[in-house]
Amino acid sequence: MAAAALALSAAPALAQDMDHSAHGEHSQSKQMDHSAQGMNQADHMAAMNDDVAGAEAALTAYRNALTARDAEAMTALFAEESFVYENGKDEGSFTNYMAHHLGPELDAITSFTFGEPTVAVTRMGHMAYGRETYTYRIELADGRVIDREGVATSVLTHDANGWKIVQYHSSSRPPRNQ
Repeated sequence: MAAAALALSAAPALAQDMDHSAHGEHSQSKQMDHSAQGMNQADHMAAMNDDVAGAEAALTAYRNALTARDAEAMTALFAEESFVYENGKDEGSFTNYMAHHLGPELDAITSFTFGEPTVAVTRMGHMAYGRETYTYRIELADGRVIDREGVATSVLTHDANGWKIVQYHSSSRPPRNQ
């Protein structure tokens, strides 16, 4: 999915380059304006590629909102058109996941803690992908305790409003006996 999005995002730039070369003649001032614009875009892209902190912060904020059981904060971190997959199930958009799966579970949770979280993000222009590992413990109102080891991968997109998660895939299993 990320590769397809990157391929699609490259098409307008290629079309723009082709469009400029198809005009044949450009005035000197238009060429200088285009060069200055290109340098600004190149500087902007270099700065974006060097900074993954915002994407990491979005993933950390999701984990923090989950432990706080803050549905509003979680929802704000996801793009309107998002996809959530959990333990082999397509949950639909985050809005659907919250309404039909996670939301009802939040009411039954008395404590949710993460242990040993790791997050690594790779940025690719206006997109990034994240890889996470963690353990977690959930204590339920009925007294049950759930201890798990988990992993997650995510795809994020960046726009003027910051980072949003567009795809999130998590899975977990009982801890291995050591």
